[in-house]
Amino acid sequence: MNTPKQNPMSWKYCGNQVKRWRERAGVTREQLSQAAHYDIESVRSMEAGRRKPSLKLLQAADELCDAKGMIVGAADYLAPEKFSSYSRGYTDAEREAIAFHSYSALLIPGLLQTEEYARETISNSYPPLDDETVAARVAGRMQRQERLRSRPTVFHGFVIHEAALKAAVGTKELMKRQLNHLLDVGELRNVSIQALPIDRAAYAALNGPMILLETPEHEQLAYVEGQNSGVLHSDPERVNVLAQRHGMIRTQALSIEESKAFIRRTAEEL
Repeated sequence: MNTPKQNPMSWKYCGNQVKRWRERAGVTREQLSQAAHYDIESVRSMEAGRRKPSLKLLQAADELCDAKGMIVGAADYLAPEKFSSYSRGYTDAEREAIAFHSYSALLIPGLLQTEEYARETISNSYPPLDDETVAARVAGRMQRQERLRSRPTVFHGFVIHEAALKAAVGTKELMKRQLNHLLDVGELRNVSIQALPIDRAAYAALNGPMILLETPEHEQLAYVEGQNSGVLHSDPERVNVLAQRHGMIRTQALSIEESKAFIRRTAEEL
């Protein structure tokens, strides 16, 4: 039996606060629905947290209840999360990491994606995401990339499987720009990009993608992501196994210079 999807607690809390303010001010649900231009059932759903309270509703409630911005202020807490719930622990660790090593099997790593590549993949998520969430997720991914230039002393190593370089994401022109972007980012002195050709017997690579991180306290972490799931490992034994696999993958990949030629040739063939 599937567990019913729960709406964010922020919806429920905000909706409950609107109801409390409304009742305290002696404002009826009918008055609020008229002021916000919603039907009564929509207002009831928002107050119950079954539907996300809209900015229009918050503004109408704030004015009717003379809340002086106390209700409208909740809008910031209703904004879509920039990252999926299962990856938040990882994104926090990534932000502070002093060393980063990644292997990607089917997609260009998020830290190396162009904005249009990121939007293409995020907007085609299933189940579909609303436009506001897509925009927030794309902005979050672009924000993550700032560390490549803002922290030049932190090394970032990437190994990318040929399948990710050739997977059709959007148009051929989009993919060509994405591959050329890899070449540009690869020029940064703290970034290395290696390609893993599909004809190399890198059996460890068949187990899927992984990311290895080192914290400022020199703790070793490993992150593994799958279908709508992600696990951040701190257990030394588990991290060691993944580190050994990553080391084998890296030795079987092309050198940095060979990879540049490989990526450039792949882009020219599009």
